[in-house]
Amino acid sequence: MKAIIVEDEPLALEELLYIIEKHSQLQVVATFQDGLDAFKYLQQQQVDVAFLDINVPSIDGMLLARNIHQFAKKPHIVFTTAYKDFAAEAFEIEAFDYILKPFNESRIQGVLQKLEATTKTSTPAAPASPPSTANTPLSNTVNLYKGERICVTSISAIYYMAAAEKQTRVFTADDEFVVPLTISEFIEKLPDAQFFRCHRSYCINLSKIQEIIPWYNSTYLVKLEGIEQQLPVSRSRIREFRELMRL
Repeated sequence: MKAIIVEDEPLALEELLYIIEKHSQLQVVATFQDGLDAFKYLQQQQVDVAFLDINVPSIDGMLLARNIHQFAKKPHIVFTTAYKDFAAEAFEIEAFDYILKPFNESRIQGVLQKLEATTKTSTPAAPASPPSTANTPLSNTVNLYKGERICVTSISAIYYMAAAEKQTRVFTADDEFVVPLTISEFIEKLPDAQFFRCHRSYCINLSKIQEIIPWYNSTYLVKLEGIEQQLPVSRSRIREFRELMRL
């Protein structure tokens, strides 16, 4: 299931992302601080769930939800707000659920379970298909873009990637490129054994790790060879990272 989050409070956004990653298989494909930006995105892209804060700039979450409700194929709407006063209005537009701030992890876990159960009961079983090769690159190179140039680049030359809404910034040892794909879509073109999604916004080449630096809340920062920026490993990825790095 694909989801978006519309939330202009960075801490609330980070907490909601952490709980979603911890307790569900939902894929958060985009986040927005502005309701109008979210609406423009939804006019072009389909998602299954929209987590909407009500008090956001441009178009507030309630107005955004009313517009989404007019779509032929509309996502489930889950309001995330500090205000109880909109619950009746949320019911009128058939919102899936209404979560109050400050967030309660077990409350959100219950909503996530309901969302996944709804999908399972409403989606017919698909016929058996051959094993997917989505994560198997067809070659050892990828096309990266820099201005008007298309650069055929060895996959092994990629150090890390950073999410940039509908694009992905790709960094080599001494240059920066973009690809017109989300970071999730681009990762599918790379070998699983070589690259690790250390954070919702970053993916690193494991073979380029030079130093692992302990950080707050038992997390880590990762320093890559010759790269000044230190990249975070999010709480939801710590366990897998420790296993991969034998920490």
